[in-house]
Amino acid sequence: MIKNYFTIAFRNLLKHRLFTAVHVIGLTIAFAMAVVLFLAAVFDLSFDGFHVKKDKLYQVYFETNPVTGKDESATMPVPFAPTAEDELKGLANIARYGDAGGVLVRHGDKEIGMTTRFVDPSFLDMFSFPLIEGEKSSVLSDLKNIALTEYAAEKLFGTLDIVGKQVELNMQGTWEPYTVSGLLADFPSNSTFQFDAFVRFENYPGYLAGMDKWDWRNHTVYVELLDQVSAAQFQEDSKAFIGKYFKSEIDNLKRDGAQVNGDGAYKSLKLLPLSEMHFNSMSPGGSHVASFFPWMLLIISALILFIACTNFINLSLASSFTRTKEIGMRKTLGARPFQLVVQFWMEAFLICLFSFLVGAALAWAILPQFNALMAYNLQFGELITLQNSLLLLIFFFVVTLAAGAYPGFVMTRFNLMNVLRGTGIRLDSGKNLRKALSVGQFAIAIILVISTLVVVQQINFMNTKPLGYNKSGVVSIPIGNHIDPEVALQRMRTELAALPEVTSVTGTDVNMGMGLDGASMTSKMGFDYQSRHITTNWLRVDYDYLKTMEIDLLEGRDFSRSFSTDTTSVLINEQMAALLGEENPIGKTLDISGEDLTIIGVVNDFNFKTLHSEVEPLTMCLQPSNWPVSYIFVRLNSDALSHSMASIENVWKSVNPKYESNPSFLDENTQRMYEKEQRLSKIIVNGAVFAIFISCLGLFALALLMMNQRVKEIGVRKVLGAKVSTIVYLLSGDFVRLIGIAFILAAPLAWWIMNQWLDNFAYRIDVSVWLMIVGGIIVLFVAMLIVVTQSLRAAMVNPVKSLRTE
Repeated sequence: MIKNYFTIAFRNLLKHRLFTAVHVIGLTIAFAMAVVLFLAAVFDLSFDGFHVKKDKLYQVYFETNPVTGKDESATMPVPFAPTAEDELKGLANIARYGDAGGVLVRHGDKEIGMTTRFVDPSFLDMFSFPLIEGEKSSVLSDLKNIALTEYAAEKLFGTLDIVGKQVELNMQGTWEPYTVSGLLADFPSNSTFQFDAFVRFENYPGYLAGMDKWDWRNHTVYVELLDQVSAAQFQEDSKAFIGKYFKSEIDNLKRDGAQVNGDGAYKSLKLLPLSEMHFNSMSPGGSHVASFFPWMLLIISALILFIACTNFINLSLASSFTRTKEIGMRKTLGARPFQLVVQFWMEAFLICLFSFLVGAALAWAILPQFNALMAYNLQFGELITLQNSLLLLIFFFVVTLAAGAYPGFVMTRFNLMNVLRGTGIRLDSGKNLRKALSVGQFAIAIILVISTLVVVQQINFMNTKPLGYNKSGVVSIPIGNHIDPEVALQRMRTELAALPEVTSVTGTDVNMGMGLDGASMTSKMGFDYQSRHITTNWLRVDYDYLKTMEIDLLEGRDFSRSFSTDTTSVLINEQMAALLGEENPIGKTLDISGEDLTIIGVVNDFNFKTLHSEVEPLTMCLQPSNWPVSYIFVRLNSDALSHSMASIENVWKSVNPKYESNPSFLDENTQRMYEKEQRLSKIIVNGAVFAIFISCLGLFALALLMMNQRVKEIGVRKVLGAKVSTIVYLLSGDFVRLIGIAFILAAPLAWWIMNQWLDNFAYRIDVSVWLMIVGGIIVLFVAMLIVVTQSLRAAMVNPVKSLRTE
C-alpha cells in the first residue's frame, strides 16, 4: 500500500512539473534560510552553556539610581572579593578577573603580544576550561605562573610541550620571568571569555596601589553560589555588607538626591547570570549582542517558512482543478477520504523531503558567505546534534502535515456528481482561510520591507550625523606595547612634519570609534565639587588635539606649549560645564584624585561615544606622567588618502618596526561601532527579499487559482464586449483589497516594532507615515506585476476556447 502511494505520488509530481517546480523552489529557499538562521540563533543562545556549573555562576555588579538615571556598573574594587569571601554567606567560590588588554610575552628571540587576563586560582574551579596539561590545583599556585592556550603555545613555542618552560612578560615597561604551569584547550567560539593566557590576579597593574581602596574599581568579579542559595537570597543578604563598606558612597548618593532601588537600598549588589552575559553590555570584552537578536532570527525564519507553507497550500488547491476527474474516479472506485488525504500528504512529503535535502545542501553552500557577511564563524556540523536534529525532524513533519493534509482534506469534499460532470467545481470551502493566509503573507512582507527602510535610514543617519568633530581625513594609529608611547608620539611628530599632506599630529589614550586593534573603551573619574559628587568621562589628550579633530573651542584657550602649568589644567565640554553649575567655569579648580586641576577652556559637545547614548560630561587633561597616550591621530589634507595612508604606514614602520595593529581612518572606525546594526540590516534586507520572492510564488498560485475558477466568466464577458483593461481591473481588484487589509494590519505593528528598536538610540530618526506608505507601495507594486501579468494572460485567451465545453 505504501509503495503504491509513493508510486502514484511520484507520477503525479512528474505530470504536473510546473507546480512541482514552484513548490520545490519556494520550499528549498525557505528551508535553506531557516537552517542558516537557525544555526546563527542556536549559536548565540548556546553561549557559555558548556560550563558544568553554569546555573550557579554569576557576574557581580552594582546598581544605583542617581539623579542622572539608573546606573549599573560591573567594575569592582580590589579588596571586594577577599572581603566578600570572608563575610558574605552563600558563596561556594569567588574570583577576580582583570583585563589589561595585550601583554608582551617573550621566549628566546620570539616576542608577541597576547591577550592576557589576571584571575584568582578559583577561576578554573568555577569555569569549565579544560586543561590539557597541568592540574587545576597547581596551575596558579605561584605568583609567577602562567597558563597558555593551544593557539598561544603554538604561536610562541611552535609546540604544545610547554609546561615547565620559561617565558618573560612585559606589563609595565619591565620584563619579568614566568613559568608555564598549564596548557589550556582553545576556548570554543561560543565562549564569552576569549584570551590567550592568564596569570595570578596579584600581577594585575594597579593591584598593590588599590589593595585597600574601596573607591577605586578596575576589574570584574564572578561568584559561584552554594546549591541551596538563590540569587535573590544572596542579594538580600548582601545589603549589610554594602552598607558597611560603601557607606561614604551611599551618603553621597543620598546627599545628591539619588533615588532608592527596587529593593529599597541606595546601592545594591546584583547578580547577572552567566547565561545572560552574552546579551549584556557588562559582558567581558564588550562582545555582547542584543537579547532579542537570536529570537529575531528564529522569528524571521519562521515567517519565511510560513509564507512558503502558505504558498504550498494555495498551489496545491490551484492544481486541484486539473485533478478533479482523478479525484472523482478514485471516489467512484471506492477510495475513502482518509486514503485521498494520505495520497496528497504523500505527495507533499516527497516534495518537502526533496526540498529539505536540497535546502540543507544550499545552506551548507552559502554558510561561508553568510559567515563573511554577518561576522559569524558557524560550522554546519554544529547543527548535527541530537537535540537540534529532533527539533528539525519534528518541524519537518509538522510542515508536511500542514502543507499536504489540508489541501487533501478540502479536495476530498468535492461533490462527486459535479466532479464527474465537470460542473459546479468551486472551491468555496476554506476560501476565507486562504484569503487570511494570503493577507498574512502580504503583512509579513510589508513589515519586513518597512523594517528594512527604517534600519537602513537609521544607519545612514548615524553615518552622516555631525558628531561635533571632523572624522574625515584623520588617521588613527594604535601605539601598542613595543615602544614608549610618548617617545612614539614625539618621533611621529618629527617624521611626519616632512609630509606636506599632514596638517597636524596629536595623541590620546582613547580611540574614536573602534579601530583595527578591536579596542573600544572609555574612562571615568569621580570627585566632589561644592558638596556634590561629580562623575565625568576622562580623556587624556596631547597638544593640537582640538586642531586635529576640528573641535570648536567655545570659551577660554586650548592647551599650549607656552604654558608650563598646562599639565595641571583641563578642558571640559558643555555638558561638564552644565553639571558643575558654573556660568563661567574658566579658572575654576577641580580636586581630582588629590590634585588641583584648573579649567582653562570649554569645548562644544562632541559624540565621543556611539549615538546609542547622549553626550556625557567630559574632562580632557594633559598629563603625560599619569596618563600615557595609546593612539596617535594624524590629520591629512589630501585627495589621495590611500597614498597618504601608505606614506604614514611607512613612517610608522620606521618608528616602531614591531607594530602589530595597522592604522585606520576615523570614519571607518565610527562605522565599525555600528556593526551590530549593520548585521541587523543585512538580515532584515535579505529576509525581506526572500519573503517577497516567495510571496510572489504565492501570488502566482492565488492568481492561477482565481483564473481557473473564472475562465468561463471571462469568456462570457469578452463575448458581451468587455475590454481587456476592464477584465484586468476586475481580476486585480481582489488582490489590491487583500494587500490593503494586510497594510492596515502590518503598518501599526511595524511602527511599534521599529520604535522599540529605535529607543536604543539617543539620536534617532522618526518612523514617518510616508515611510510606511512607501513600504506598502513597494509590496503592492511587486504584487501587481505578478497579478496583472496573469490577468492579461487570462483576458487575452480566445473566448471560443474558454466556452467550447459549454
